[in-house]
Amino acid sequence: MENKKTKHSVYNLNYHIIFVIKYRHNVLAGEIEKYVKSKLEELCILYEWELISIELMPDHIHMFVSVEPKVAPLAISSTLKSILTVEIFRQFPTLKQQYFWGSGLFSRGCYYGSAGTVSAATIKKYIEEQKEK
Repeated sequence: MENKKTKHSVYNLNYHIIFVIKYRHNVLAGEIEKYVKSKLEELCILYEWELISIELMPDHIHMFVSVEPKVAPLAISSTLKSILTVEIFRQFPTLKQQYFWGSGLFSRGCYYGSAGTVSAATIKKYIEEQKEK
């Protein structure tokens, strides 16, 4: 991963985000899986988030995405989950009737992990050694 720039900052912010399907239903397979992958790629382009990697399991989604500092990880997951829910239920209406009557597609929580080019130990050591320089 390399540093990126905006007018006012240099950054390297990469997040591993996991969304879980409500009730852990195994619905992300076949045509739904293809549709969701395609839609996530489109949405990341639309919002100017770099989708580094994506993988769908039958009951959850792993994403590795790079974003500007002004974008909070919660904003990424909230945006994608809300739009995906509407689009998936529109494209596959029987899915809602069969598994998700009266509720959303995704569980409320998410997993967020961050990654950059250095480890936490390296950053800690760098900060602690600043006065010595």
